[in-house]
Amino acid sequence: MDQRGRPDDVEPGETAPAPRKRTGGRSARVRAAVLTATLEQLIEYGIEGLTIGDVAARAGVAETTIYRRWGTRTALIAEAVTELAAVGNPVPDTGSLRADLQVLAEQISQLITRPGIARLLGTAIALSADPEVEAARRQFWNDRFDQSSQVVVRAIERGELADRTDPREVLETLSAPLYFRLLVGEKPIDDAFITRCIDSVLTLHGRA
Repeated sequence: MDQRGRPDDVEPGETAPAPRKRTGGRSARVRAAVLTATLEQLIEYGIEGLTIGDVAARAGVAETTIYRRWGTRTALIAEAVTELAAVGNPVPDTGSLRADLQVLAEQISQLITRPGIARLLGTAIALSADPEVEAARRQFWNDRFDQSSQVVVRAIERGELADRTDPREVLETLSAPLYFRLLVGEKPIDDAFITRCIDSVLTLHGRA
């Protein structure tokens, strides 16, 4: 390095090559490890048993890394569960409301019947008086409804739904029976049940 801060192999008048920018690969790996560890902790120990320290140890990162990136346990839980719901579940765009609802219902069914998810949902409801848990639950649902509302917006544009249709009401009509059957009912979520849920949506919200 010369007195002007140029590398020794750079001749006068030449410009030193710009330093390589970090691609963010390590950051992405850290995020994936932390979110995976969070989900594993949630499924094994529930929300009430999750601590930042345990997640950090499981992910092989420092607690400060988690606090610096997510700030609070609430934000960490919300992002982990949202990531679980989003991975492999893109918002459908088949060109038909019924077909889009079919895909959404199947995605919901596959998600909530995964091992440990029923326990996680039950714990979230039981601990709803906890402001931190309630905040995570609300953030998760708001994120999911915001993403899936595109299905309803496109159906309105195609004329399948009335202009003033509330996307959230449509999505609630579809998803509520699925969650009720998982948490309260004793019957499986089969194809016939999904079809009935879709028929209910179209009867209540579809145009005659």
